[in-house]
Amino acid sequence: MPTAMEAALRFDSVDKHFDNGTAALSGLDLSIAPGEFVAVVGPSGCGKSTLLRLASGLDSATGGTVHASGDCVGYVFQDPTLLPWRTVLTNVELPAELAGTGKAERRERALAALRLVGLDGFEKQLPGQLSGGMRMRVSLARALMMQPSLFLFDEPFGALDEITRLRMQEELQRIFAESGFTGLFITHSVTEAVFLAGRVVVMSARPGRVTATFDVPFPHPRPAELRYDPEFGRIAGEVSAALRGGVQ
Repeated sequence: MPTAMEAALRFDSVDKHFDNGTAALSGLDLSIAPGEFVAVVGPSGCGKSTLLRLASGLDSATGGTVHASGDCVGYVFQDPTLLPWRTVLTNVELPAELAGTGKAERRERALAALRLVGLDGFEKQLPGQLSGGMRMRVSLARALMMQPSLFLFDEPFGALDEITRLRMQEELQRIFAESGFTGLFITHSVTEAVFLAGRVVVMSARPGRVTATFDVPFPHPRPAELRYDPEFGRIAGEVSAALRGGVQ
């Protein structure tokens, strides 16, 4: 496990209690190395999304410490949250526009981000003219615009149909292989976690804590056929068993 100085993101004995008395996290320890992609699975209500809010600085822990290195964090939600009156290109440009980046630079960076997610040629489309998967690609491109060193994903593919979801998984791990960011990915899908991540973390029921971790040895980028590999199935089965054991 990397030390606090080496880690891109580290949770040390983290507790999170809300004002209504809910204990979301208790004594949670997790460390993510620079350039590592970690997926977190756990039962509903175990504090997975709270983990991301603490990592992003949108919320603070009530106990323990959270350390995130770098000064740029990308956050992708389940809902693409695009502005319907702005084109694909100007939606992607928005973070840099708000940061005061010059028009020429932000246009160049936005076009590069759209090429990376496979949406070149759709710059003038409005969100309402796109499929669900394409809107999620725009959301990814918008986050990539700021070239984040740490990428947080809160079940971004949960609302997509199965075929689109599988394709988005393949696209994301390709982008990860090309970009080399540090990723923390929240999901309810064990196979999604194993396909995307280099390490899968299992959380207990609320209050959430880490109960098991599994290394996934396959290099990125990963072919779609990997999902049918016997070793892939074995790891997914072990994660599923640990997840069932953590549900109380």
